[in-house]
Amino acid sequence: MNQALSEEIAATLRRIADSLERLAPPARAEIDSGQGPAFRWDGARLHAVANPHAFPVERFAGAEAQVAALRQNIGALAKGAPSHDMMLWGSRGMGKSALLRSIAVEQGVALVEAGGDALATLPALFERLAAVPRPFLLFVDDLAFDSADRDVRALRSLLDGGIAERPANVRLAVTSNHRHLVERPPADSRHARDSADDQLALVDRFGLVLGFHVPDQPTWLEMVRRHLEPEGLPLDEADAIAFALARGGRSGRTAWHYRNELLARRAAGQAS
Repeated sequence: MNQALSEEIAATLRRIADSLERLAPPARAEIDSGQGPAFRWDGARLHAVANPHAFPVERFAGAEAQVAALRQNIGALAKGAPSHDMMLWGSRGMGKSALLRSIAVEQGVALVEAGGDALATLPALFERLAAVPRPFLLFVDDLAFDSADRDVRALRSLLDGGIAERPANVRLAVTSNHRHLVERPPADSRHARDSADDQLALVDRFGLVLGFHVPDQPTWLEMVRRHLEPEGLPLDEADAIAFALARGGRSGRTAWHYRNELLARRAAGQAS
């Protein structure tokens, strides 16, 4: 084989190799979970979140008891002391997940967010985080099951019913709109008793269970005020109440949306 032909074959092989590498690039190196404030778990890998969304804890009005309980528990986790897994349940938009994020950031505990569809992979994540010398709060938002969902028993085992010892530096926190996490089957269902047992067995495994409820009007106006003051915005109570009524009710989320509405109005006025 002459030299020109050899060089042509070699060039062709290099082009093929380059094409294959573009189609299937080498796996990225695993991120360093010992650094950074927050991460997202996709069921197989951790992804860094450089700037987790967290309010100052003082923004949360009407939740003083919940704030105190979470500060104590997450603060214990931060110090390496015994701490509880947490369940926050209640009305939509009441700041359950926002408060968890804010207190974790305040206490210096790394957040790891996982989707409800990744529950089967959480034992592997616990094992991975156990080897990292820092505290982690593993966070699953908006969790709910139907009565036939196999993940009910998987989560129950993960909390404290499995054979493997739980790592002391990782605690689980879930939020849900439902007190029992598991939807109740019809009363005459032959599975009704089993489902009720599953509900109680699952919730009982959380050492700290906190409820969040729709605020009364004065408390909601205080929520609004705490969002407006840092922006230098005055509170027009009548306008704020009308805004909440137009959106179907009072919640921490509508208070935040009202703040954004006023900022948009101010920007429009300055532009005109």
